[in-house]
Amino acid sequence: MKLTIIGHWGGYPAKNEASSGYLIQNKGFNLLIDCGSGVLSALQNILLPEELDAVVISHYHPDHVADIGVLQHALLIGKHSGKHNKTLPIYGHMESANGFRSLSYKDITKGHAYFEQQPFNIGPFTINTLRTNHPVPCFAMRIQTGQQSLVFTADSAFQDSFVSFSESTDLLLCEANFFKGMNGKAAGHMTSEEAGVLAQKANVKKLVLTHLPHFGNISQLQLEAEQYFSGPVVLARQNLTLTI
Repeated sequence: MKLTIIGHWGGYPAKNEASSGYLIQNKGFNLLIDCGSGVLSALQNILLPEELDAVVISHYHPDHVADIGVLQHALLIGKHSGKHNKTLPIYGHMESANGFRSLSYKDITKGHAYFEQQPFNIGPFTINTLRTNHPVPCFAMRIQTGQQSLVFTADSAFQDSFVSFSESTDLLLCEANFFKGMNGKAAGHMTSEEAGVLAQKANVKKLVLTHLPHFGNISQLQLEAEQYFSGPVVLARQNLTLTI
């Protein structure tokens, strides 16, 4: 299983970059997790839109879904120009009716519902979800294929349920939208310290910090997480590829 960071900024993309978007590949299957602002442009450095096999959305905040519409238009143009002849499945929760409806577009994309803690299969992947602590309904994901696993926290304040959900995962892709000592709970986000504590308690093999803030010294986030997690800590960056 291979993870490529397409976008990793919280709220909005930094200049020439993208907000939340993560490409996971296994056995020739291309799965995109979230499709935030700038993701479609950045994705094309790796593969073409019509090469996607499925998309999963954690929640419907713009920094996670802003490029769904332009992805649909790209696929529409691609179908009319003969580049492909398929309907792309996009998975999301149904707790926002408007958000879920936006996942379906003509015969270009089709929305499919997932439900909390009801595992579902996409290609070679089995995905389980966990409700997070965020101002709108949002779901973390545990993505597995064979013996390999990856947990994506999506957006959330720290919650104890993350520990068992992430237990012994190969890679924890954890949001760190605030620095150590700050209070991210009201905004529904975690600090670098909390990401490190979670990784240590869950005995994960590697921690990747993502959904990064637009203020402060970003490299400090890694140093702060390393104070609490004894394993390797990596800062997400565009086009970073990690093999599990």
